[in-house]
Amino acid sequence: MLGGRGGAALDALCAELGATPLRLDLTRPETFAAALGSLGRVTHVVHNAGVVELGAVEAQTHEVWTHTLTVNTVAPAELTRLLLPSVRRERGTVVFVNSGAGLTANPGWASYAASKHALKALADALRGEEAGHGVRVSSVYPGRTATEMQRKVRAQEGAAYDPAAFIDPETVAATIAFVLDAPRDAVLTDVTVRPGPGQ
Repeated sequence: MLGGRGGAALDALCAELGATPLRLDLTRPETFAAALGSLGRVTHVVHNAGVVELGAVEAQTHEVWTHTLTVNTVAPAELTRLLLPSVRRERGTVVFVNSGAGLTANPGWASYAASKHALKALADALRGEEAGHGVRVSSVYPGRTATEMQRKVRAQEGAAYDPAAFIDPETVAATIAFVLDAPRDAVLTDVTVRPGPGQ
């Protein structure tokens, strides 16, 4: 099952992977329960969606902060809450795709970094709460990755976007798969992924 806002990109990816699309608006967490009602067994949950809007604290409005925190932190928390009963039954894994900004906050990144620091706190608390249920919780912290979000970030920074300079999204996907496939006697709590030598 793949979640997203819908559209041709989600449909194409689902067709490629043989997955079922789940259309969600992450700005409206109150709609999740109804959308998830038809789901069957859920073993693993990977939270990968996110938004970023760069700007100094003095320039970022309540609307920017609310939107960023809702999509990047509140939505994953609510989805996790709703899916936990199934993940517990399956003794599955919850993966939060975080960011280097979830470890270090730089000037101009306050709202995004705050949302990602909060996501780390969510993961850390959840890990302790769910260990007794056999649920593993991991955070993955990719560096700059060649995605449309990175293209937007580079534009906001006034810099050129060169995908060859960044991590391939497939590398991040392979890292997440490695976390999910780890033997049951281990949990990879925090995994940092950075561009390799020569990138």
